[in-house]
Amino acid sequence: MGKLVTYFNDFLADIRLTGNQVDDLITGHTTLRNRLKADEDLSKIIVSTFLQGSYRRATATRPKSGKRSDVDVVVVTNLDKEQYTPEEAHDLFIPFLDKHYKDKYRIQGRSLGIELTYVDLDLVVTSAPSESQQELLEDENFTTDYSIEDLFDNVSSRSSSPSEDALSKSLTLFEKSVNEAVWKTEPLFIPNREAEKWEPTDPLAQIKWTWDKNKNCNKHYINVVKALKWWRRVDDPDGNHPKSYPLEHLIGQCCPDGIGSVAEGVTLTLEAIVAEHPTKPEMPDHGVPEHDVFERLTDEEYDAFYERVKEAAKIAREALDAESVYESAMGWRKLFGSKFPEPPEPKDKKNGFTEREQKTTIGGNRFA
Repeated sequence: MGKLVTYFNDFLADIRLTGNQVDDLITGHTTLRNRLKADEDLSKIIVSTFLQGSYRRATATRPKSGKRSDVDVVVVTNLDKEQYTPEEAHDLFIPFLDKHYKDKYRIQGRSLGIELTYVDLDLVVTSAPSESQQELLEDENFTTDYSIEDLFDNVSSRSSSPSEDALSKSLTLFEKSVNEAVWKTEPLFIPNREAEKWEPTDPLAQIKWTWDKNKNCNKHYINVVKALKWWRRVDDPDGNHPKSYPLEHLIGQCCPDGIGSVAEGVTLTLEAIVAEHPTKPEMPDHGVPEHDVFERLTDEEYDAFYERVKEAAKIAREALDAESVYESAMGWRKLFGSKFPEPPEPKDKKNGFTEREQKTTIGGNRFA
């Protein structure tokens, strides 16, 4: 009873990025990438650009009121990390930023942040990749900005559907992701100005892992992530840790394959965290196992988070096992807040059952 497919479809539609927010992201990152490509000086050192982060992995949720959407743009260069310090690598981009984004950018530890009125951009510079990796990074299938959700019109957040040609290329990439040989990624090195060293990261491995996990979870995984990110925001709005990607990584490790719905995935994931990780675990990053994504999380922060997960797991289990639509929906609403649809009062007080009166805003239950 507690799977409530249409209720979850409506909930997910209400916490996804809106069409206008996605369009703003596209405008922001496309303009930046085109300007980089056209720059007389930087174009000589740029190998490729591609998107990373929750937007590319299709795990982003609608930002808080008053906040802007954000997207990470990776700029792969031919710079030798043995010849350029992190500061020197960033400094090469300062004239470009002064020209196009004067008074709108800030130099950060690992990236260059650009704050526009409608979107936030993170420009992530990398050193030169190997020759084989460079060929992969130049492939237009890998530089596409389409995500998993864009492959299917009924859940795409874009205001306009992808063209048939763009959709075909994205579908090709999705199918290729199953083939390990095509995705032989290697870590890229990004500058850490604070530590004064280049550090490895493998965003393509993170993307591939997410796409494969979504396939293994009957296409429900990315929605489980979005739902639990939303729970975290509602449950502990002032909580800073675990941050977005560490939380997503933990969800990925605990969400079982083969789930039949978002409701089931949410419940089993919360219960797995409770059962398997009573103390702060080590979380090796995809593609860079020596990097623990929980490294910056203190034991005290994790303990506080864990106590909240225990309570959330109880609420989710009760909602999933509820015998009536009304009781189930109210349980999920307790977990996710007012964005989860409120059910109509039960007509039969004895068993609490009533049919759903509002139609879902998303067709089908493919991603429920």
